[in-house]
Amino acid sequence: MIDQETLSGFKKWFADYVETFRSDDPDYQLNIDLKEKHTRIVCEGIIDVGRNLALSDSNLRLAEVTALFHDVGRFKQYARYGSFLDMKTENHALLGIRILRTNHVLDDIDEETRELIFYTISNHNRACLPDNESERFLFFTKLLRDADKLDIWRVVTKYYQSNNRKRNCALELNLPDTPEISEWVYKDLMKRNIVKAEHLKNLNDFKLLQIGWVYDVNFPRTLQLVCERKYIEKIYNALPKSEKVIEIYKAVQDYLEKKCDYAEMN
Repeated sequence: MIDQETLSGFKKWFADYVETFRSDDPDYQLNIDLKEKHTRIVCEGIIDVGRNLALSDSNLRLAEVTALFHDVGRFKQYARYGSFLDMKTENHALLGIRILRTNHVLDDIDEETRELIFYTISNHNRACLPDNESERFLFFTKLLRDADKLDIWRVVTKYYQSNNRKRNCALELNLPDTPEISEWVYKDLMKRNIVKAEHLKNLNDFKLLQIGWVYDVNFPRTLQLVCERKYIEKIYNALPKSEKVIEIYKAVQDYLEKKCDYAEMN
């Protein structure tokens, strides 16, 4: 059980921890600020989706803690490697758990709650979830994955729509901005599969991966917000209009519209 006082203490620890990564380098600080803001908005998003599901106050606080700490490893990852690309650095979720354990952040809460938080963090960035875990653990993980996606979509669509923007290599995972798309990315998405990280060859592949996240949305409120905010359309507008890109977009939009219609009916 996590009470309001415990939650406030976690928020203070997080703020103090992020402060240790402050820098006078504006490009470096930009990405630290980006991740700090991302964390705050994921916290807001998980409460939004959770309230729509009529979660109790105690479960909302638990969900907020998973959101607060889900990307705590990103700060050390960026300080150490200058990159957010797990595949070429290290898994930021597992790094975050090591940081929480080393600093004994969760030591004063009960073991079951602590392990649920660690489980949720460790699985929030996986391509797919295991099917051999308890419903409660999987529920909170799906909740975090939805809230995380919602804010990543916000961040990247704002970035792609910026006029005369300076390229942010960390946000683009240091991928080259070349015109083609990878065959494996096309195949993944046409099968309604989540794009595998090892199939990413350039920035267009990464944008298509972000479009394909709709196949891993778990809750009606998330779908509603995706449709209202037109995230998929905005990413599509930032892609070259090749035959395969158009085909992928039409397939994703068809899927999303049917899901949104179903969610409204229920």
